[in-house]
Amino acid sequence: MTDPYKATPADDERFMNMALDQAAMAAEAGEIPIGAIIVSPAGRVIGRGHNLTETLADVTAHAEMQAITAAAQTLGGKYLQGCTLYVTVEPCLMCAGAIAWAQIGRIVYATPDSKRGYSTFTSAPFHPRASVCHGVKAQEAADIMKSFFSLKR
Repeated sequence: MTDPYKATPADDERFMNMALDQAAMAAEAGEIPIGAIIVSPAGRVIGRGHNLTETLADVTAHAEMQAITAAAQTLGGKYLQGCTLYVTVEPCLMCAGAIAWAQIGRIVYATPDSKRGYSTFTSAPFHPRASVCHGVKAQEAADIMKSFFSLKR
């Protein structure tokens, strides 16, 4: 497995801001505001995505899935070894499985999902050598989610 991009804390914040921009796009479209960015081992953004479950009437159209598909198309292959995924909310179990199958080397998420996040069901769904970091821009991601759902009530 290729080593993941060696991001600094400033890089993590910059890329998470891009994921937050994707989340804002989802909210504007009436989708649950979750955004994702995938960065190559060279430090280049190769995939972006936000939730499209309502737009596509597809329960699998999560932000992570959209970003994985875009990144795989950019690289021309299904494995994203050494890449880093930035996502605004802890991945669900379905997305965690896709992240594992894609062999993403580093997963960075902003805020936990105590109801549907992967950690509710299992502790280690990713590739055995993958690393996980959470809490980057957590308050901003949580605020977007709270704002979205307060408007829905």
